[in-house]
Amino acid sequence: QVQLVESGGGLVQPGGSLKLSCAASGFPLNYYAVAWFRQAPGKEREGVSYISNDDGSTYIADSVKGRFTISRDNAKSAVYLQMNSLKPEDTAVYYCAAAGDFLLLHDYEYDYWGQGTQVTVSS
Repeated sequence: QVQLVESGGGLVQPGGSLKLSCAASGFPLNYYAVAWFRQAPGKEREGVSYISNDDGSTYIADSVKGRFTISRDNAKSAVYLQMNSLKPEDTAVYYCAAAGDFLLLHDYEYDYWGQGTQVTVSS
């Protein structure tokens, strides 16, 4: 079964940290570029972080730059999103997605999607 599964979401206070994981099964994630998207209630889905499949290049959206870091472990077929200094506006469902090319900005360009994990930043 081909799937991506996110984990690591939860409730955290402002200023706190979370690390999201995206695990793949049924296909070789190391051949794919991966992105993290998020969608808050009433808002469009936005890409926040991207990582290539070959040289490990990354791109971080301005809205989270300096606070979020994306990384991957090809041996474990996994991608991670380390989120620090979280703000209430980071509250959203976070999705990982895999595609054949790096830094694709539109969600329709991605081949595989996870089911999402909820991140809530609140005191």
